Amino acid sequence: MDLRNLSPVYAVSPQISVEDVPAIVEAGITLVICNRPDSEVPPSHQADAIGEAVREAGLRFEVLPLTHQTMTPENVARQAGFVESAGGPVLAYCASGTRCSVIWALGQAATRTADDVLADTSAAGYQLDGLRPTLEQLHQS
Repeated sequence: MDLRNLSPVYAVSPQISVEDVPAIVEAGITLVICNRPDSEVPPSHQADAIGEAVREAGLRFEVLPLTHQTMTPENVARQAGFVESAGGPVLAYCASGTRCSVIWALGQAATRTADDVLADTSAAGYQLDGLRPTLEQLHQS
C-alpha cells in the first residue's frame, strides 16, 4: 500500500487490496473511500470485496466512483462531506490516487489558494498543475 498524505486527515493511495486492510487499521484510518469504478478492476478488487474487509475491520467504507464525467460539484461536495463526518483520518483510493487528489483539491479551492493546494498535492507526488485555472476560478467564487 502506498499511503500519501495530502493533509493531516486526508490520504490517498493507488488501488488497495483486502490484504492491505490491517495496515490501514494500523495507520489509524477511520474511513476508506473508494473512488474507483468497479468496471476498472477484477471482482477481487471491486468495492464490495474491499468494503467487506474494511467493515469487518471496524472501519467505515464509502463508495464514490469517479471519472472525468462524474467529477461534478455535487460529487466534490459529497466527498468533502464524507471527510468532514469521518471523525478521524481518511484514506481515498483509485487507480493511482490522482482522482482522489483531484477531488480533494477541488474541495479545498474555495478556502485555499491554488498555490497552497498544488503544493500539497505535489508534495504527495501528484502534479496537478493543469488544474490551476479551475482552482483559481473556484477560489475567486
